[in-house]
Amino acid sequence: MSSQTAYSLGLDFGSDSVRAVLVNTKTGQELSTAVHYYVRWKKGKYCDPSENRFRQHPLDYIEGIESTVKSVVAEVGPEVAAQIVSIGVDTTGSTPVAVDANGTPLALLDAFKENPNAMFVLWKDHTGIHEANEINALCAKWDIDYSQYEGGIYSSEWFWSKILHVSRADNKVYKAAYSWVEHCDWIPFLLTGGNDIHKMKRSRCAAGHKALWHESYNGLPSNDFFVALDPLLDGLRERLFDKTYTSDVPVGNLDGEWAEKLGLSKKTIVSVGAFDAHMGAVGAKIEPYYLTKIMGTSTCDVLVAPVEGEEKLIKGICGQVDGSVIPNMLGLEAGQSAFGDIYAWYSRVLAWPIEELISKTSLIDEETKQKLIAEALKNLIPQLSDAASKEPIGASGELALDWMNGRRTPDANQNLKGVIAGINLGSTSPKIFRALVEASCFGAKKIVDRFLSEGIPIKGVIALGGVAKKSPFIMQMMADVLNMPIKVVASEQACALGAAVFGAVAAEVYTNVPEAMEKMGSPFETIYQPNVIDVMAYEKVYENYSRLGDTMEKHIMNETRRNG
Repeated sequence: MSSQTAYSLGLDFGSDSVRAVLVNTKTGQELSTAVHYYVRWKKGKYCDPSENRFRQHPLDYIEGIESTVKSVVAEVGPEVAAQIVSIGVDTTGSTPVAVDANGTPLALLDAFKENPNAMFVLWKDHTGIHEANEINALCAKWDIDYSQYEGGIYSSEWFWSKILHVSRADNKVYKAAYSWVEHCDWIPFLLTGGNDIHKMKRSRCAAGHKALWHESYNGLPSNDFFVALDPLLDGLRERLFDKTYTSDVPVGNLDGEWAEKLGLSKKTIVSVGAFDAHMGAVGAKIEPYYLTKIMGTSTCDVLVAPVEGEEKLIKGICGQVDGSVIPNMLGLEAGQSAFGDIYAWYSRVLAWPIEELISKTSLIDEETKQKLIAEALKNLIPQLSDAASKEPIGASGELALDWMNGRRTPDANQNLKGVIAGINLGSTSPKIFRALVEASCFGAKKIVDRFLSEGIPIKGVIALGGVAKKSPFIMQMMADVLNMPIKVVASEQACALGAAVFGAVAAEVYTNVPEAMEKMGSPFETIYQPNVIDVMAYEKVYENYSRLGDTMEKHIMNETRRNG
């Protein structure tokens, strides 16, 4: 197919919104973008942060598809819309949901429409910590260590921990669940009119990194393994999958009803989905041994390497999967469970009295109150960043650990908690904020150190996402802490752009992903160079961070064992 007038649509389902971008497959030009914020999620429905429970209703996703695609189509007009040949999809993950035999999420059925256990279990939901511990214990004594390609430690953020937790917690959902699917698998299935769960094309990326799938096992772990884990899982494996697909493979054509609803052709190809970070790396034109950091509410660090000889197992990361990023290359994943989420949490702590005082004053009308609150919240992080940048490295001894949502990498441990230490009566909001930012960057350095210690070279760092685009203060600190230049991707929607790249290959506009990536991928807009003097100063604070981390981890794990 000629790429003369072909356009590809990328859909990126993030933690709080879905974003769409329409891309010219020949030039990489982004013609139109649209964003839809999940209505129910924005209201905090179905979530309980104190219990680490984060659920999303499938209606938020469905409404997001309609809103963003219709907006894009309206902006470019029917002539361009008629030339949209493909749709690529990425989502957060692991974000599974219980479905019936037709592949319908249970929350879309009347009996379960308000039941959080019947909804998508978001990536940062940690209600399955106990189940993850059981999986790790069983892997350690089983004749095959099924966690070996997952970094050797299975996480509560992942597929099986969540399935087992929900199955134990909610008998009605357990009995109604014929199977379970990842968010990135369900969206293409939905768009192509799928109605048989056994015909769903499952993502190699999702299955390999989060579901214990590997070719050497001929698919998923054995049924005997799952029965030993809990008899509740008996037979579920047979209702899941053995085969997986890379994201350059088409799922099928856009369903007729969806085509009419969205204003697109029924000939539009929908490609196999994958996780946002992995597609973001493709949108950023990832190269072998360049660590691509997707920096948002959390971070996901992605690296690709040639498949050569016997595969070396890397300890403590989030999996290594042939084809999870670029087909026929090994994709390695790591990341931090909280990054931007830490800054957002601190902002909420500081904002509470502002909101309370403004909302209770009788001197101004309600509309003015809301404007003042919105303006204060909008400027809070930028003002903190500006003030914190003027504080010395290490502030005045304030020191933090970035484990507010547990630790993803290295060595996943969601029992861990965040820490702010070294505070005194002279500690100020900017000093504490600086300590939190330093902790975030030190957590990133731990990941780089692990790759290097495992014999994986890091030739450079590429960054994308909201934090990378909006905070020079954080990005310069990251370059100094890592002692590496960091190239920031120009595209505002690199993950959706990567999804569009895969869609273009699935629609045969290009023959392979590297070719499409070269033509459609984003250029870089900024390079942060490390400052030699600051590099040395951060090394000293990093040593203190490491010692505090060792001490607190031992303490927390001892407390966890004592409390059962």
